[in-house]
Amino acid sequence: MAFLFGTAGAPHTSRAPTTEAGIERVRELGLDCLEVQFVQRVGMGQKTALEVAEVASRTNVRLSCHAPYAINLNSHEPEKVAASEERLLKAACIGALCGAESAVAHLAFYMDDPPELVYERVKKRLEKVIATLRREKNPVIIRPEVMGKDTQFGTLEEVLSLSAEIEGVLPALDFSHWHARSGKNNTYGEFLLVLNQVESRLGRWGLEKMHIHLSGIEYSLAGERKHLNLKEADLRYPELLQALKDSKASGTIICESPNLEEDALLLQETYRSLP
Repeated sequence: MAFLFGTAGAPHTSRAPTTEAGIERVRELGLDCLEVQFVQRVGMGQKTALEVAEVASRTNVRLSCHAPYAINLNSHEPEKVAASEERLLKAACIGALCGAESAVAHLAFYMDDPPELVYERVKKRLEKVIATLRREKNPVIIRPEVMGKDTQFGTLEEVLSLSAEIEGVLPALDFSHWHARSGKNNTYGEFLLVLNQVESRLGRWGLEKMHIHLSGIEYSLAGERKHLNLKEADLRYPELLQALKDSKASGTIICESPNLEEDALLLQETYRSLP
């Protein structure tokens, strides 16, 4: 299969709310990947991370992780910038021990600063994080996420530019967020345009190493409000999946719908049924 499908965190039907049980349940369901959720804090220790890696290896489930939400590389307070860098580094460190290939992150808020200035700040600070990871021989890819609100750093162009300019950075494309943020980008043709942008900036490598978040989404003029189940929302996910297939893209698709595994299985089934 060109894409692996999985859940953001342990499926609801896991025998226990742990990462290890979630990985086992993903495999039982016939899914193939899971994103470890460090979104509140990185509370997992090294011993547990190594146990997670063993379960993932044994079940052949691909892992990624999501860094804490409390990251703002555009903070005006040096101590908050340092804390943000440390949270991102810790997520990548524990993620690597788990066997995760990527660490997804929400990098910054604009805080009424000019977007061009914010980009340069974020780039400089992200380069520092990547340099530390490489000194530590940590191969985890940092994936800035396309964000769903106008107040958040993370337009498609910003994420692609960081990925093109910094080695060790690739995008986390949240098509639901981009639809909510723009109020459009919800047709086969528009999805193809996004994928063409990815290939134009990053080459075929960008399309062959994709990491995608999907869910239904509720939004307003200000952008994202909350995630919904796919059948309750207007996201034209079959058209997106067709565009991915026609572009010969590959990678992982992580479902973030409230019902998690139900929509992950729906996405997988829909993708496999396409010509």
